[in-house]
Amino acid sequence: MLALSTLNFYAIAAAAASSIVIGFVWYGPLFGTAWMKEMGVAPDFKPDPAMLKRALLLMFAGAVLTAIVLACAIIVAGSRAPAAQQGLTAALGAWAGFHVPMLLGGVAWENRSWAWFRINAGYHLAALLAAAMIVAHWR
Repeated sequence: MLALSTLNFYAIAAAAASSIVIGFVWYGPLFGTAWMKEMGVAPDFKPDPAMLKRALLLMFAGAVLTAIVLACAIIVAGSRAPAAQQGLTAALGAWAGFHVPMLLGGVAWENRSWAWFRINAGYHLAALLAAAMIVAHWR
């Protein structure tokens, strides 16, 4: 059984923070305009500060949970492979097995565009890779 004491909470916090930073860059200067267009959000939209605070807290909570699950998956796998290979395997497995199918549901059932899919799938892959590499290397 996996004990919480085996988790490096500094690595988990760093991994969660990396997801937030990647999200700010991804949905800001890199793909913010295209994402807003695909979501039907007006270019001059400014979120309410209370809504923004709530969104950031929820995003951080989700990033922490993701980092914990990635850390547990890497520890439980117990591979003798290099940390980079462990992180890459965990991130790609989570992305292909969980994130991509859920995003495909958005295309299938919510009439989202393939551009929306690519933007979001790319973010999830980048965030998972960064988080998994952090927890794999910093155990």
